[in-house]
This record gives sequence, structure tokens and C-alpha cells, in this order.
Amino acid sequence: MKKAALHNLGCKVNAYETEAMQELLEQNGYEIVPFQEGADIYIINTCTVTNMADRKSRQMIHRAKKMNPDAIVVAAGCYVQAQENSDKIDECIDIVIGNNKKQNLIEILEEYEQKRKEADGVFVQQEVIDINHTKEYEELHLTKTAEHTRAYIKVQDGCNQFCTYCIIPYMRGRVRSRRKEEVVEEVSALAANGYKEVVLTGIHLSSYGVDFEEKETLLSLIQAVHAIEGIERIRLGSLEPRIITEEFASALSALPKICPHFHLSLQSGCEETLKRMNRRYSAEEYFEKCMLLRKYFENPALTTDIIVGFPGETEEEFEESRAFVEKVNFYETHIFKYSKRQGTKAAVMPNQVPEPEKTKRSNTLLALDERNRKAYEEQFAGKETEILVEEQMEKDGKTYWIGHTKEYIRLAILSDENLSGRLLRVTVGKDAWTVDAL
Repeated sequence: MKKAALHNLGCKVNAYETEAMQELLEQNGYEIVPFQEGADIYIINTCTVTNMADRKSRQMIHRAKKMNPDAIVVAAGCYVQAQENSDKIDECIDIVIGNNKKQNLIEILEEYEQKRKEADGVFVQQEVIDINHTKEYEELHLTKTAEHTRAYIKVQDGCNQFCTYCIIPYMRGRVRSRRKEEVVEEVSALAANGYKEVVLTGIHLSSYGVDFEEKETLLSLIQAVHAIEGIERIRLGSLEPRIITEEFASALSALPKICPHFHLSLQSGCEETLKRMNRRYSAEEYFEKCMLLRKYFENPALTTDIIVGFPGETEEEFEESRAFVEKVNFYETHIFKYSKRQGTKAAVMPNQVPEPEKTKRSNTLLALDERNRKAYEEQFAGKETEILVEEQMEKDGKTYWIGHTKEYIRLAILSDENLSGRLLRVTVGKDAWTVDAL
């Protein structure tokens, strides 16, 4: 029995695809082993969203070949999709699998081994399609995940937005949605296997259904998943603010399984910077969407992404962005220093911001994020809430059970009883504590 090890880099969509590839291997008789020495096959699902992601992808590819020079090293995903001459990416790679080809992993491995025998020497196999001219949604499936209570479900791929800083539309292609019936079938199987929470994810989740001739939307998909017996919680991946309308917010608030935890991608709170980013909404419009969610949900957890140091971002523009973040009062803000990606419009824009200035601005927002996060969590002190228990933690000789509220606040319960996978009502500060407070 051949031993296969997998390593994932990047987003939740990548994580889903990695777990689906693992399931394919298991179904075909491969033994899954840790990403350590001794594997016959190493599969790295790569990422290219930033320069750091590229570097980590290369490092993991090299680590795999170093652990076993005779092993087959498979590099899959966005980093290798981005390379123009994929057979020359790295001498450590034996098989290159681009996006929309991961579903063929088993056939590719079998074909490679046959061709390597015939070549009687070094052989590199490429499986990369022109991702920007395909309408096919890649069929991958899961019946279990690494997490025992929460499952991330990929329902959409590709992006049509072309923000000026982002390489992903070129690596993932245009919007392609998964059939609602297939999503329902997969989620139903996961529910039967004991999963209580699902997270709907995609490269541009808000675009779900725009490629279908029939009328299908993200809202209708959510409603179908909501009807599945056994699923207790539905969480949504990153949303574009424009999807938040009165109709959308009102309909979601009528679904008790929906988690009041919304990640609305912002990127900048400055009007001029948003225009250069091609974000297609104003800061004022974004703020209105946040207020809509607060209108229909009681104290929802609003989280976002911010890029600092975008080309042309002056000190005044950064201050406008910082003030906007403070005004919205997010639960969490994920801060990224602008990373130049070759092939994007922003990469050749004038007035690139020096790295030290990016770091300074990042630190300013990190401090604000820390204050906002603590303030939001403190509002739950003394209140009763629901927690889905996910894992065990030992500290100072005591056993704690860790889980999340619907708002995605991470709490710990002290108990010698096995609470894994249970939904519990607790009082924050009495029965459960924020993990940071331990």
C-alpha cells in the first residue's frame, strides 16, 4: 500500500480541495500518513495570493523532496497555475496539477508512474488547463473532514471582479457554481456522519448562481441547506457587501440556523483607494450594509479584511481608512500589507508604498483590532450563549473543552466529562471563558 502525505496552503477553498483529494486517495487504497519522512507521494496544494504564499509553496515543495528524494512530489493549485512555464517551476516537482484538474488526481498518478517507467529517468507531468476559458465546475466531494464538528463546503469557484491588486481571477478563472442538488446531497451525508455546522465557501461566494440559466442565488442555496435535518448551524464565508440588501438580510434573519457572523470584505475605508482597487462600492455604501445587518441581527459579529500600503495610499488616505474601520467597529479586522502580484494593474501603478511604511500602518490597525476584539467579546460577559464544542485542551493539569459561539467567539469550558461535538448553553464568565483569559 502506497503512503501519501498532503499539505494545504491558503484559503478554505484550498482546504476543502485538499481534503477531497485525500478522500480520493483513501477510496483508491492509498494510506494517508503525516507530512513527514517516509511517504511515497507528497501532495502540496499551493497558494499564490501573496509573495509570502509563493515562498511557502516553494518551501513545502522543497521540504517534500528533501524528506524522500525518491518520492513523487505533486504540486497542485494556484501557485503552479500561475507559472507560465510550468515544467520549469522547480526541479523538485514531478507532477503539476492546475486548478480544475484535482478531481483527476488518481488517474494522473497512475499515468505518471507508467510514463516514468517508459521514460526510464526524470519525467515531469503537467496537467494544467487554460482556466480562464472553462465553464466546468470541478466535481470534488467530501463525506468527512479533519474537523469533527464543522465542515467547510465549497459551493463556488472563480471570480469576475478583477480587483486591481488581485491575481486570483487569473488563477481560478470565471465564476462557476456548484449545483444546489449536489451541495444538498453532500451536506446531508455530512449531517448523517455527525457534523452539526457547515460553512459555505467559495472564491467569490456572493456570485453563486450567476452562471446558471435558471434562477438560483446564494440565498436560495442557504435556504435549501437550512432545511437539512441534523445541521444546527450555517456559517457563511467571505461576502461582498453588495449582496447585503433588505431582502437578503431579512430572509437570513428568519433562518434560526444562520450564525450572526458576517465577513464583509472591505480592503480600504478610503474612497479614492477603493476606486484604484476597483472595488465597485463606496465606503458609505459599505457602512449602510453593516447597518442593515445590525438592523436584522442582534449584535452580529462583523469581520473584514484591510490592505495597507496600496499603491498611492497617502498618509491622509490611510487615516481615512483607519477612521472608517473605527467607525464601523468590527469584531475582527484581518490586516494585510499590500503584496505586488505580477500581471495585475496595481503592480505597475505609480507611488508604491515602502515596506517600512506598510509595517507602520499595519501595526496601527493591529492595535485597533485588538481593542475592538476585546470590547466585542466583553459584551457577552454574564450572558447566556450557545457553544459548539470542538476540541480538548490541557492547561495547568486541568481539562478544558474548546468551542465557538454562533458569533465565532472562542470559549473554553472546564470539565472532566467528554463534551466533544456537543451543543451547550453556557453563561460566559461563569460556565465558560474566552480562551485568551485562561
